[in-house]
Amino acid sequence: MNNEHPKINFGKTGVLLVNLGTPDSTKWIDIRKYLKEFLSDRRVIEANPFLWQTILNLFILNLRPSKTAKAYKEIWMQKENMSPLRYYTIMQTKKLLDRIGNKNLIVDYAMRYGNPSIKSKIYKLHEAGCEKLVVLPLYPQYAAATTATVCDEVYRVLMSMRWQPSLQIIPHYESDPLYIKALINSLNFKISKLSWKPNLVLAS
Repeated sequence: MNNEHPKINFGKTGVLLVNLGTPDSTKWIDIRKYLKEFLSDRRVIEANPFLWQTILNLFILNLRPSKTAKAYKEIWMQKENMSPLRYYTIMQTKKLLDRIGNKNLIVDYAMRYGNPSIKSKIYKLHEAGCEKLVVLPLYPQYAAATTATVCDEVYRVLMSMRWQPSLQIIPHYESDPLYIKALINSLNFKISKLSWKPNLVLAS
């Protein structure tokens, strides 16, 4: 037996929550970087790639970042120095980790666009010994521009790796009774905090 062989972690399951994404800051350059990655995805913009890349690089990426930065500054969480999307995704991950996590089950999160990337987190889970990978896109309803592009990126990352985990991607769950019950419980909780009772609740 070779005692010099490096220790290999194994036997664990990784659960990766994936949200849409967020720029790293409200700076023009970070907004531009985020928009370029997002708007270059063929799943998001299904147009002639040559024509679209010309429009994107000559016009949109020079004009839109300033407007988008202004909008992000209005919602940016100053104390945490992050967007609400990143903050609540982190909180969601921590709560799920507290609920189901153990030494053999690791819960983490990634962003489809921006940081932390899907690639960085899959590598991290691999190094931690996750031989099973469950990817949960945080989109209840399936769409090509949301769930499918998460699948695309997961497959691209795995194609570049010699190691291949047992993979499960949750495609959609909008009709799952547990999900619907969770929505009802959340809605009832919010309504109970109101000083008045709504006559009608319209949910989209």
